[in-house]
Formats: sequence, C-alpha cells, structure tokens
Amino acid sequence: MTLETKKSVFVELGKFLSQFSEEQSAKKSDVLYNDIFFDDFEKLIHLSQSHNGWYTPEQVYFAIKSWADALTEENISKWISQYSSDFAQNDKKEKTVALILAGNIPLVGFHDFLSVLITGNKALIKTSSNDQHLLPFLAKYLIAVDENLKDKITFVDGKLENFDTVIATGSNNTARYFEYYFKDKPSIIRKNRNSAAVLNGKETHEELEALGEDIFRYFGLGCRNVSKLFVPKGYSFDAFFQAIFKYQDVIHYEKYANNYDYNKAVFLMSNFKLLDNGFLTLKEDSSYASPISSVFYEYYENLEDLKSRLETDAEQIQCIVSSDLTKNSVAFGQTQNPQLWDYADNVDTITFLLTTK
Repeated sequence: MTLETKKSVFVELGKFLSQFSEEQSAKKSDVLYNDIFFDDFEKLIHLSQSHNGWYTPEQVYFAIKSWADALTEENISKWISQYSSDFAQNDKKEKTVALILAGNIPLVGFHDFLSVLITGNKALIKTSSNDQHLLPFLAKYLIAVDENLKDKITFVDGKLENFDTVIATGSNNTARYFEYYFKDKPSIIRKNRNSAAVLNGKETHEELEALGEDIFRYFGLGCRNVSKLFVPKGYSFDAFFQAIFKYQDVIHYEKYANNYDYNKAVFLMSNFKLLDNGFLTLKEDSSYASPISSVFYEYYENLEDLKSRLETDAEQIQCIVSSDLTKNSVAFGQTQNPQLWDYADNVDTITFLLTTK
C-alpha cells in the first residue's frame, strides 16, 4: 500500500465517523459500506456503557466526533508532510509493532494504531479489558475499505509474541513491568501523567467555563483532563465555581457520584480542608494526580518560579492549560481535542516508527 492509499483509507474512516452524533446520527450517501456498518456501530455506541460503565453514549459520541474531525485529508496531509524525508529514507522493512492499549477513555489507543499503519507497519494489538469493542469494530471497517489491511491488523487475547517493537501504555506500576519484560525491544512505554491549569485571576467567565470541559470530560479519567490548578496567592474560587456550575449534572451519574461521596468522606475523615460545590471538591495539595470528582490546587507567588517548577515536573505533566501564561499552553476547553501532531508524553511516535530498526 502506498502512503497515499493509506491516507485515503483513514479519510474514509473519518467520513464514516462523521455521521454519528449524540443529537442525531444520520447516514450520508457518499460514505462507503454504510449498509454493513452504520446500524451496527450505532448499536455498539449504546452498548458501550454495558461493557464499561464510564463509557456513556455522550462520552463515546464525543470521542468519535474528535476522531472524525481529526481524520480529514487536510489534517492527515499536514501531519505526515513534516516527515517527508523520514518516509523517503524508510528502508521499507515492515515491522510488527505490539500495542498494549489503555482503556481509561474511549478509543484512547487509536492514535498509536493509526501511527503504526500509516507508517507501513503491522499492528499486533492487546486491548484493555475496559475497551475491547470500539477499536476492533473500526479495524473491520478499515479492512472493508481496503482488504490489504487484513494482514496488517491482529488482535490478541493472550501473550504477545513475534513482534519487533512495542508501544505500551499503563500506570507507573505496570510501566516497571513493561520496562523489564520488553527490555530487549525498542519501545515507547508511557506512565501516569496528569494535566494542570495555570490561572492568574484575570480569566473570563467563558474561559473558566471552558476549563470545566477540561476537568469533567470523560469524568476526569484521561491524562489530558485537568486535575491540578495553580492559582495566585489570595485567589478567590468564587468565579471558578460559578463558571463550572453548568457541569452540575455530572453528579447524577451514579459511578461519578459514588466517587464523589467516597473521596469527600476520606478527605473529611482525614481532617483536610476542602472547598466543595456539591459535585466537585477542591483540595490544596502539591500532587498532580487527584481522585475522580476532586481537583487539587496550589498557590504560587511568582509566575517565573512556577514556570521553572513546571519544567522540572515535565515528566508528570501531559499538558498545561492557560491563557498563554506558560510555554505551549493549551487553550481553555481544548485538552480533549488534540491534533494528530500532539503526541502523548511529547514522544514523536511517527519518528520512532520510521527510524527504529
């Protein structure tokens, strides 16, 4: 398969995904194989919550729309164009890449899957027990569009064998296991990371409202969800709480509510001081990883000192939200809308796949 052919296959997938919406899904006449896949995918979306209680239709539809927006001819071409020399120098030797995927949010491993195939390699995939259905379905669609992909995609339930390189995502604990087990293979091994927001007290209501999206999307389960706030000394959280009030319905979701009740009780039993609005607790804490339904915060006095701190802690941070207060800031409300060229842990997957022998 040529690079252009592979690009076109994923563009077709983007067109397929663009039909699905929480408001109303609608078939488009120019989308391939709708007669085979459309109805079944719509059913799978609504079944996803029975497979994983956090995968509500709202969250799955959001993930699908994000990928539909990403998989356009323009975006894929822009993404791949920066690697023209690497593609040209690629020795054409096909590698089998083992993918060990996370399952914290819907289709979280899709970017690795896409990267392996677009670089002309084979994907040997071990899905998370929390997300075993969405990616295999999309793989079937891709194979229907181009049957040459049939021999490029393999899902495995048991032990991974006969592979050349590894991309594995997990916790800090599983990462230690991965590093030992795959020590003889070229690898990308991802650990826990969290995202933070830096506020200066001058944010608009609209910016703080958008920050709520960064906090509550996927119930806060993603590494790109904001779990830590840095605020100036003396900061009042009144405007923040007013702005995020629109997300109050999250407490009506049982799994989230159970976490809210449990984590709040643990904090109070430990005599921690909390700020609480009935569906989110704020706790002053130097850590980046807060539990579900809680966000940690920390005061700062000097922005330059904070920037130095963030650079030191870079390996713990996935992304930083601010109004351009820090380098490479993500805009409010955009953490869960990464571009194809926004790599997890800032590790360039395409370069790794094209240059690793």
